[in-house]
Amino acid sequence: MRHRSLLVLSIALTGALTVTACGSRGGSKSGGDSASGTTVTIGVDAPLSGQNSATGLGIQYGVQIAVDDANKNKTVPGVTFKVKALDDQAQPATGQQNATSLVADSSVLGVVGPLNSGVAQSMQQVFETANLVEISPSNTNPALTQGPNWASGTKVRGYKTYFRTATTDALQGAYAAQYASGSGKKNAFVVDDKQTYGAGLAGIFKDAFAKDGGAIAGTDHVSTGDKDFSTLVTKIKSSGADMLYYGGQYDEASLLSKQLKAAGDNIPLMGGDGIFSATYISVGGTGTEGDLATSVGSPVDGLATAQDFISKYKAAKYPGDYGTYGGYSYDAATAIIKAIGNVVAANGGKVPSDARAKVVDGVQKADFDGIAGHVSFDQFGDTNNKQLTVYQVTGGKWVSVKTGAYTG
Repeated sequence: MRHRSLLVLSIALTGALTVTACGSRGGSKSGGDSASGTTVTIGVDAPLSGQNSATGLGIQYGVQIAVDDANKNKTVPGVTFKVKALDDQAQPATGQQNATSLVADSSVLGVVGPLNSGVAQSMQQVFETANLVEISPSNTNPALTQGPNWASGTKVRGYKTYFRTATTDALQGAYAAQYASGSGKKNAFVVDDKQTYGAGLAGIFKDAFAKDGGAIAGTDHVSTGDKDFSTLVTKIKSSGADMLYYGGQYDEASLLSKQLKAAGDNIPLMGGDGIFSATYISVGGTGTEGDLATSVGSPVDGLATAQDFISKYKAAKYPGDYGTYGGYSYDAATAIIKAIGNVVAANGGKVPSDARAKVVDGVQKADFDGIAGHVSFDQFGDTNNKQLTVYQVTGGKWVSVKTGAYTG
């Protein structure tokens, strides 16, 4: 029933939007029939406060810099871009409300986000019904693009409006397992936070690690917001594990690692891109030394193409972590902006009333070199950039130790 109610509401909003868009030609205009004076909005949805806000803010300001560059360079003649950033607080229900709000704003022709895969699940149908493109720089759960039966080989794309510039956990989890087993780890204790992203990633790692010949010393779950892991720490210590794999975000992972090391169990914690944040180290302190994380793409700090972006981010003193998803957010926004430019150019310099649907088609055809790597999408809306990097906490900083692609 909840799904049916959402669909009816989304259809109603789409009808209202169509009327508005026909009058404004898809954007807020100051007058005239050309695109001159048109303002187009790029929406952002991410956790901008509370849990996961460090990475969420990195997404927001990655998009902001892309928009500023487009305006400065007049990438789309006659069109001025602006950002509308909404805070989902990492909550699916809030993300769904934000999606509805962005759909209702006729000037919004594309959305970047969300951060969390669980939030994305609540938003996809809203955007699909409204033909509004959504590109996540960070969602990694395979089911979002390939359907619930992807693991069995039955891959079905459910939403033509959904894309991502981050590769999936099917590769990330297996790449992490391959690295761990190749580094001599033989007994892994696996923990997840019971969320869509964390549980999915942990499950993929567990299966891949066992396939690579490793043993699973034990499994357990935590809840988001937990702070006392004493019982779990005792369980991990007694298991004889030589590593801990954690599926989830940095908030709980940093405390778990800190408490594990304080109890005298100096095995490394390894996680996915959800823990790859400077905040993980600052909260976990010296207990995080030697811990590992995988993240999407190549290290952005080492990319020549990203240096101008990094300089602008630092000069503006934007909050949040640009290194995790900032570059992929910039590229996601750029894909939307380029698609809008092509739509406007093909319509005689005007923003057409059906701009949203045409932007979706334009993003599907994206093919350009971004600041974080090449940007193009396969038939499922997944990025064709399969690069992944393993990082290790060394001297209080994340240092890359291996970059490549899963070779399973």
